[in-house]
Amino acid sequence: MTDPVSAWRRLAGATVLLDGFHALKHALRFGAEVPVAVAADRPAALALAEELAPDVRDALEALLVEVSGDIYASLVPRPHPTGVAALAVRPSREAGLRALARTPREAPVIVLDQPRNLGNAGAVIRLAAGFGATGVVTTGALDPWHPTVVRGGAGLHFATVVERLGVDELPRGPLFALDPEGEDLRGLELPDDAVLAFGSERSGLSTALRSRADHLAALPMRPQVSSYNLATSVAMTLYHWSAAGSAPGAR
Repeated sequence: MTDPVSAWRRLAGATVLLDGFHALKHALRFGAEVPVAVAADRPAALALAEELAPDVRDALEALLVEVSGDIYASLVPRPHPTGVAALAVRPSREAGLRALARTPREAPVIVLDQPRNLGNAGAVIRLAAGFGATGVVTTGALDPWHPTVVRGGAGLHFATVVERLGVDELPRGPLFALDPEGEDLRGLELPDDAVLAFGSERSGLSTALRSRADHLAALPMRPQVSSYNLATSVAMTLYHWSAAGSAPGAR
């Protein structure tokens, strides 16, 4: 068996850190290639799999190598309470771009315009995976594959497309930008091929993205409440899209 520590140090930096049991579980469920996985307590990790994720228990048994707590802590910047970590191969960017460009799309693309908070970005990716969105695109400097984003997304980056693009590279489709000056979302129909754009936590939509919007949409909000959390805004919008499709014969 290849020494897991040597393999880890050789692969780190060129792979995606899966920080914790749940991130590894989700990555495996959605087909991630995982060349190395470690556990500070292998029997405990397998028992957790037996309880919470029996569908990936056999895969985990084949993958997980036990290391000491000190070695585990040396490999992972922020050790997870489950004592499990792994490295995964990042999905092909070319394949991701093809999926975003495919027409017709069966679910919207989420755009985070110049987001600032890594945890918020991870939470949005988790939401997008849960709703079956085509993907999450970020603009600006934030790396959507940063370890903190992957941790916040619980490994669900592998369940949807996650890419960083310029505003001029966004996928085709009617662009609905969330803005307080827009039309009440409750009166709008969001098509399956919609591109749903959300501004940054501090400054909202950039001028470049706002100018490209086909529609401005506003979330219902009580007067004197200034804003919602980014992930909450995405969840409300995706729920509105999905609820319209739940009626018999819809979409």
